[in-house]
Amino acid sequence: MNPSSRALHGIGLLLLAVACFATLDATTKLISTGVPLAMALWVRYLFQAVSTSVVLLPTRGKTLFHTRRPGLHALRALLLLSCSAFAFMSFKHMPVGEVTAIVMLTPLVMTLVAATALRERISPARWLCAGGGFAGALAVIQPGSDVFDWTLLMPLGALATNTGFQIVTSRLARTDDPGTMHFYTGAVGALVASAALPFAWQPLGSGVLWALLLLVGLVSTVGHFLLILAYRRAPVALLTPWLYAQIGFATLAGWLVFRHAPDALAVGGIAAIATCGALGTWLSGREHAARLAGAGSACRA
Repeated sequence: MNPSSRALHGIGLLLLAVACFATLDATTKLISTGVPLAMALWVRYLFQAVSTSVVLLPTRGKTLFHTRRPGLHALRALLLLSCSAFAFMSFKHMPVGEVTAIVMLTPLVMTLVAATALRERISPARWLCAGGGFAGALAVIQPGSDVFDWTLLMPLGALATNTGFQIVTSRLARTDDPGTMHFYTGAVGALVASAALPFAWQPLGSGVLWALLLLVGLVSTVGHFLLILAYRRAPVALLTPWLYAQIGFATLAGWLVFRHAPDALAVGGIAAIATCGALGTWLSGREHAARLAGAGSACRA
C-alpha cells in the first residue's frame, strides 16, 4: 500500500473510531439515569480487559504483560477511569455534543501545560487558538445564565483527567506496546470498579439496560482498537485534527437519540472549539516538524 493510500486508510479508521466514541457517549447518557455509576464502569472496563486478552494473548503470550513502568500504567488507567466517571455524571445534566466539545479541549489544555510546566515556546497563533477554544467552552457552559448550574462543571473534571491521561499516554508510548497499554487500562479499571461494585450493585429492571451496558463495553473497546490501527497507518500529526469530527458525530447523536438541538450560542461555542482545536493541533505538528528539520540541519552543519 502506497503512503497516500495508507494515510487515507488511517483517516477512515480514525473516523470509524470517533463514531464509536460518539455512540459510546450517547449510550452512556441513555443509561446514566437507570444504571449505577460503578456498574457501568465495571462492565465497560471488564469488557475491555477480557476482549483484549482474548484477541492478543494467543499471539502475544506473556509479552502482553511486559512493562518496565507498571506505576505509569496504573496512573494512566486511573485517570481514564476518572474521566469516564466525570463523563457519566456530565451526561446526566448536559447534552452529548456539548460535553464532548468541552472534553475535546484537551489538546489546547496540553498547550498550556507545555508552556507553563515544560517551558515550551508557544507561537502567537497557537495562543490565539487556545483562547478561542476556551471562549467556545464558556459559550457552551454559559456561566451566569439561567441555564447554568454547578453540575455543568463536571465536564471540566473530565477535561482535566483526560489531559492527564493523554500526557501519561505520550510518555508510555515511547517504551510500551499499544496492546499492553490497552490491556492494563482495562484490567486496572475493572479491578477498581469491582472493588466498588458490592456497594453499588442493584437489579436492573430491564433487559434493555443490560444490552445497552454491553453496547457501552463493545463500542468503547472497538473504538480504541480502531484508533490503534489508525495510528499504525498514518502519522499522528495528520490524524489528530480529524479527532474533532467526534464533536460532529456526538452532536448528531444527541439530535437523533434525544432530539436535542443546541442553541445558537452553544453552536457557536462548539464550532469555535472544533475549529481552534483542529487548527491548533495542525500548527503544533507543523512547528514540531520545523524544529526537527532545524535540528537536523544543525547536526549536518
